[in-house]
Amino acid sequence: MLAAFDIGNSRVSVGVFEAEELRAAFSLATDVRRTAEEYCLLLDGLLAAEGVRRSEVAAAAICSVVPPLTEAFEQIAVRLFGVQALTVGAGTRTGIRIVTRNPREVGTDRVVNAVAAHHLYGGPAIVVDCSTATAFDVVGLDGAYLGSALAPGLAVAAEALFQHASRLHRVDLTVPRAVVGKDTTAALQSGLLFGHAAMVEGMVARMQAELGWRGTTVATGEFAPLLAGLVNGIDHVEPQLTLVGLRVLYELNGKKSTGGDPDDEESASGGPNGTSHAATDFSRNPLTDR
Repeated sequence: MLAAFDIGNSRVSVGVFEAEELRAAFSLATDVRRTAEEYCLLLDGLLAAEGVRRSEVAAAAICSVVPPLTEAFEQIAVRLFGVQALTVGAGTRTGIRIVTRNPREVGTDRVVNAVAAHHLYGGPAIVVDCSTATAFDVVGLDGAYLGSALAPGLAVAAEALFQHASRLHRVDLTVPRAVVGKDTTAALQSGLLFGHAAMVEGMVARMQAELGWRGTTVATGEFAPLLAGLVNGIDHVEPQLTLVGLRVLYELNGKKSTGGDPDDEESASGGPNGTSHAATDFSRNPLTDR
């Protein structure tokens, strides 16, 4: 079996795959103060609760946007499973091109999501990742990563509002009964939930109009199940899309975590939100090479 770790800014998503089946999935709070030993204890207990024996796990894959935890989880893979993890980064074969102006700025999680979306649904596609940030990733017909848009995530936007408006109290992020709130709680929930949904819907529509195609729209991330029911045009909800992408990349790379021939396949990149850098094909333009 394969253990996949998606290390995000707010939480660490963990999945255990048996072939293509996601046998277990759970998450932990991201905390750079925790040691590898502490994470080992937590993971050991959670895996046992899911009925997964450590001896059954023969491989591991990691995608991280939190550099301080990347090495810790590489150590965890060795301690818990006795394997060297495939960490997505420089040299990782992805099978797709990254055709932005500076591929090194693209976080590895963005690339992994693009790989997963193209694997599951083909292209073209827009991936809406509703997590700490709400990210919109555009995948071309051939799977190429064409670009993105980034906005504050639902929880981040809510927290900023509560911190800067002293008379507004924190509310649960649940969908209110009506758009027009009859009290402060309902008004906040309406603005936060319906407002964020309108932003997502509007951004997807603007991207589709600019690109000249509708394609498939896939929602993922912590808040995807909550927002998808409020947004018109979401075709699929895949909360574990990044974990699926890690499985696909592990299968593509096999045990050769250093990657393959760079002239044969593109490599994952990384930047401020990623963990590494890689050279990518700058010679082709997705807007002209059609």
